[in-house]
Amino acid sequence: MSTRLDALDRAAASQAQRLARPLVTAADLDPLVARLGPVRLACLGEASHGTREFYRWRAELSRRLIEERGFTWIGVEGDWPDCWRVNRWLRAPEEDRRTARDVLADFGRWPTWMWANTDVADFLDWLRALNLARPLDRRVGFYGLDVYSLWDSLREIHDWLAEHAPDALPDARRAWQCFVPYREDPHRYAWATRLVPTSCEDEVVALLAEVRRRHGQVAEGDEDAFAVVQNAEVAANAELYYRTMVRGDRASWNIRDQHMVLTVERIARHLGPEAKGLVWEHNTHIGDARATDMAVSGMVNVGQLLRERHRAADVALVGFAGHRGTVLAASGWGEPERVLPVPEARRGSHEDLLHHALARPAVIAFPEDRTGPWLADRRGHRAIGVVYEPSQESGNYVPTVIGQRYDALIWLERTQALVPLHHEAPPVEPELETEPSGF
Repeated sequence: MSTRLDALDRAAASQAQRLARPLVTAADLDPLVARLGPVRLACLGEASHGTREFYRWRAELSRRLIEERGFTWIGVEGDWPDCWRVNRWLRAPEEDRRTARDVLADFGRWPTWMWANTDVADFLDWLRALNLARPLDRRVGFYGLDVYSLWDSLREIHDWLAEHAPDALPDARRAWQCFVPYREDPHRYAWATRLVPTSCEDEVVALLAEVRRRHGQVAEGDEDAFAVVQNAEVAANAELYYRTMVRGDRASWNIRDQHMVLTVERIARHLGPEAKGLVWEHNTHIGDARATDMAVSGMVNVGQLLRERHRAADVALVGFAGHRGTVLAASGWGEPERVLPVPEARRGSHEDLLHHALARPAVIAFPEDRTGPWLADRRGHRAIGVVYEPSQESGNYVPTVIGQRYDALIWLERTQALVPLHHEAPPVEPELETEPSGF
């Protein structure tokens, strides 16, 4: 242990050392596999959207939970239509010769590297091979939980209605026509609703009601009908999200995370009572907001809401953290991705403490008793978004009581940037920065 730590830090470091186990191979994940195995929703975070080790260890843990503990679906911080195409490919028969890289090439919304990267591709190729060896009803699914695909979702709804319920097309066209003046620009639409007391809310809510009604008329378990209902939910919540965002408060963050939680619950209901889900999102969504200063701002998140809405025995939250290295991120919204340095962690932070206490990768499963000088202490916890400026690192730390925020933590000493499958092209449509800082 470093001599730099003071007496309080030494007590906290001692607690971290007692709880930590070395992390070298997938077998070292045994304590987490045992902890997460019985739950219905295992939420696995990441401290950035561009760190290879976070993606690799999350994939390793997910492989074991799928193979050994019967997890049946994955929900990610991505768009529903893009991820639905991945889901269809994962469940497709062997005659579909495409690889994960072929399917991920269709991801076009900035920042594409979040899912179109080599580590996700390798994991999905493994999952596809696993699925092919299983009967159809035991194949693992892949779903997008986010709210950003307003126009793509409207197109998917139109196409489904055109094939299955053409008499309902006028509802879809009214919604589409309402948005036409904004030329698929959410920023333009959002500001228009602020300046003039009009919106497309009535049109998308009416469309959602009609799609729900039509869904009730098809056979239970119809995958395409389930997807179109979710697209209608996305369209309704995206309209609300964009309209709320221009107010500049934190309400849009809550709309987004509430949408993601409701999507998790719809997927779970669709797949049945035996289904067990893995949720892949940034720590800022996964780690319980009540253990951070987000709660002071009135913000909620996925981890908090899942804990509040489900039995404690059914939900587990796992965070990831690292000390230094490199990360794939951009210097500004919509700009090309870059490999950026991640400086050594700020003094006094959880990352600084774990570096001095452990000095090597570790897996830390928290005990039932969350008291103690480390688990109950409030310290900064690094969070890197898709936009990152290393010289302004001090703004990237969220005050966190680590033992309340997560049920376990994976610790990495040195990390590397993700490898994207393709470089970012200029955005084909204007993008709004996610509240509050690109998480």
